[in-house]
Amino acid sequence: MNKIITAIAMCLVSIAATAQEKADILISYECVSPNKMMKPVTTKMWLLVSPTEAMWFNNLSLWVDSLKSTPEGKAQYMEILKKTCMTVEPDGTTTWDLNKGPSKKVYTYVFTNISDKELTLYSKFGEDQGFYKEAISEMDWTIVEDTTNTILGYECVLAKSDYHGRHWEAWFTPEIPAPFGPWKLRALPGLILKAGANGGFSFTATGLERTDRIITPMYLQEDYSKVDRLKALDNAEYFMNNEENIMNAQGQSVKIYMLDDNGNKIEVPKYDGLKHCLEPDYKIKK
Repeated sequence: MNKIITAIAMCLVSIAATAQEKADILISYECVSPNKMMKPVTTKMWLLVSPTEAMWFNNLSLWVDSLKSTPEGKAQYMEILKKTCMTVEPDGTTTWDLNKGPSKKVYTYVFTNISDKELTLYSKFGEDQGFYKEAISEMDWTIVEDTTNTILGYECVLAKSDYHGRHWEAWFTPEIPAPFGPWKLRALPGLILKAGANGGFSFTATGLERTDRIITPMYLQEDYSKVDRLKALDNAEYFMNNEENIMNAQGQSVKIYMLDDNGNKIEVPKYDGLKHCLEPDYKIKK
């Protein structure tokens, strides 16, 4: 596998003067984080890497957003949801179960650009979709010398960083000198293949391959408003802990609950950024 990457590494060393439309590498990651019940939840994410850019995304979400970006695609997507998620009851009423179909559940995208020296994160914060920019230099690492680990056949080196309220340890491979990694982790002299933080958060590369996939710009950018990162995270926590009251105040009649392992209805546990958020510094700074 290392021989396959040799040409890619040589290309990455010589950074192109203009933005690249096509990626060279596609990496899949297994992402683990605790839910409100403090149980680990695993999500599949991908990272596209070119000499100057990287895109962090969920494949299903990208497919959904690409369809919804045109009137024809949006109509096609709605037809797919109708066939997979809609049930017509004997009395003529309809019910929807979005878990049965290809519905979007992951909202986060991260675009990192070396030439611009910044990254842009798009996501959903509570009811609202927003984006913010962050300097690549904002993340500072300490490389631990004489530490090695082999991941997907690549020799990796350990680095540590305190970033936005969590302590991160990351394994990067100098064999692929691309300063990118999962989520917003970046700015190391090699691709990050594994990382973990206090609280049960981790990213682990599960596959790496050459690709010519295009790093597409963010779909439906007009639906996203610029936000302040700390305020957006704080607002998202408030919404998650008050969603039922907010929806009822808007004229809806809802009762939000969860089911335990025995199928019994229970109250939804409170969301606490110190336990559940990748970046809990919005609570620390209060």
